[in-house]
Amino acid sequence: MSGPQCCSNPPVLDRSGGAGHVEKLAGLDTYVTGSPDSKLAILLISDVFGYDAPNLRKLADKSAAAGFFVVVPDFLHGDPYVPENAERPISAWIKDHGTDKAAVEAKSVVEALRSKGVSSVGAAGFCWGAKVVVELAKIGIIQAAVLLHPSFVTVEDINEVKVPISVLGAENDHISPPELVKKFEEVLLGKSGVESFVKVFPKVAHGWTVRYKVEDQEAVTKAEEAHGDLLAWFSKHVK
Repeated sequence: MSGPQCCSNPPVLDRSGGAGHVEKLAGLDTYVTGSPDSKLAILLISDVFGYDAPNLRKLADKSAAAGFFVVVPDFLHGDPYVPENAERPISAWIKDHGTDKAAVEAKSVVEALRSKGVSSVGAAGFCWGAKVVVELAKIGIIQAAVLLHPSFVTVEDINEVKVPISVLGAENDHISPPELVKKFEEVLLGKSGVESFVKVFPKVAHGWTVRYKVEDQEAVTKAEEAHGDLLAWFSKHVK
């Protein structure tokens, strides 16, 4: 379930970027932004390019401006995927970065946030990170989830979700095509007590929400629409 789309438009990583800073959280280097006094937190889980990606940090800062304390942990432990490394294709890289391990670490991050006085947590995952978020949603440790162009997420996963969840998919997505996203929607509509929002964005490709080119205004506009949906979902359910 990984392929060329998973790695298209790689970002230029910049650890110094963003309005926030990096600190340790649950033993992980973590980009944090927003008021640490906020009782409402958002956990953003990156794609294969990791937490240094500038567009991801921009979204974190945007979410912080909406009143959330936002954390973006380095679940890749300083080892993001590098497309230029021909000796380590994505299939090999994935073997070293299982989402099961990241899900355990993400649970620890949520627990660390709770210990700091946070009362409500939302989690959003991009591509690889969406699988990690859905695992949190299955155990109900978070208050709301958003999956953006997910990778590895199955209908069975969606059937086990226990918290309000939004799935934002792309029309041009070979990893989670619209047909699969529609199956997610059918399952969610059949689940009583679990609110859901499912949307397939036309004329965009897998990864569009965080791997857009900033000079491409149309791409920026489409990404910002998804960001708006993400923030609307968390504003409704993380309170």
